[in-house]
Amino acid sequence: MTQRVGIGYDVHQLAGGRPLILGGVEIPAEKGVVAYSDGDVIAHAIADALLGAANLGDIGRVFPSDDPSIAGISGAAILEKVREMLEKHDYSVVNIDVTLILQIPKIASYVSEMKTNLCNYLDVEYGAISVKATTTDHLGYAGRGEGVAAMAVALVKT
Repeated sequence: MTQRVGIGYDVHQLAGGRPLILGGVEIPAEKGVVAYSDGDVIAHAIADALLGAANLGDIGRVFPSDDPSIAGISGAAILEKVREMLEKHDYSVVNIDVTLILQIPKIASYVSEMKTNLCNYLDVEYGAISVKATTTDHLGYAGRGEGVAAMAVALVKT
């Protein structure tokens, strides 16, 4: 058995009048994500971490923003495609740890639903994914409510 680790990161601008989708859950918020896709930074960071761990490229190469066929693609669809790519190369997910960086809104009451969604997209057990969040104490783009980011670490095995 071989184990490999990958790191993923995603960031998007926030603006009024747009949906805020995180971990496949639409969160009520004054501002949502500006993105070519649904802007689910949690799903995107996880996808990048998994692709990196399996040495299968990165989210920008697999899902290029200049490809009109993927305009508006959901984080769910991205993770399901990444899962298929992993399976094709005989990789399986051991665990994922993701941290959301967002000042407001608070997401604690949505974490369980996010984890359930992510586990379903990736076909892993509930305990294989950790979702947590942090603020930046009002510092930087996240602290000023201008953007949202997520970091993920993934462990895969063959």
